[in-house]
Amino acid sequence: MRNRFIGSILGSVLAMVVLLFPPVTLAQAVQPPASTPDLSGVWIGQTRHFNLKETPPMQPWAEEKYKAVREGLGPTGKGRNDLDPAIRDCVPHGFPRILNNPEPMEIIPIPGRVLMIFEWDHWVRQIWMDGREHPEDPDPTWMGHSIGWWEGDTLVVDTIGLNDKTWIDAPGHPHTEELHVVERYRRVDQSTLEVDLTFDDPKAYTEPWKGQFVFKLEPDWEIVESVFCVDRERVATH
Repeated sequence: MRNRFIGSILGSVLAMVVLLFPPVTLAQAVQPPASTPDLSGVWIGQTRHFNLKETPPMQPWAEEKYKAVREGLGPTGKGRNDLDPAIRDCVPHGFPRILNNPEPMEIIPIPGRVLMIFEWDHWVRQIWMDGREHPEDPDPTWMGHSIGWWEGDTLVVDTIGLNDKTWIDAPGHPHTEELHVVERYRRVDQSTLEVDLTFDDPKAYTEPWKGQFVFKLEPDWEIVESVFCVDRERVATH
């Protein structure tokens, strides 16, 4: 068992929510049906990459870029670290790659939103559940703009507005700012969260393609602070 602490972070987030969304506004937010499952808790991924249901059908430039990353694989199969923007430039993993990193995340449903707090670089993702639409011309960001809704026992999340400075996943599949990701979260049992993903980026792929990721619940864990670049430098100097 490992002890983890998130009190200060969560307290700050919730305090901000109360300030920005007074009780009357929160009460007006779209509420999920009473029968929807509880996805809250600390979850950790079971692999370092998405389980691809098919070979991504890449445009020629994307395939060339991907092959350059994968060339010269050593026994670890990690590819060209010098081409990994997260390692080379120390930029955020961004979404959706942040889902398949080795550290856990916590899901916190609140009125009108679902928050995902990632231990990796302490990123916070907001999924809007209040019935809003995507902005017509979103400014590209690391996490994009996400809206969600319930379909029975499945949480569906639709994300656009992602910048092109990251990879889709750890193996190095590239993408453009046209990337559109749809996730379907389903709790298949008490301790297992299954996520099916559809990636659609016509500038990088000839057609949409699918992947899957599985998380396991860690009920005794709490999120701690982990800053990749700082921690990496600390290890390198000791």
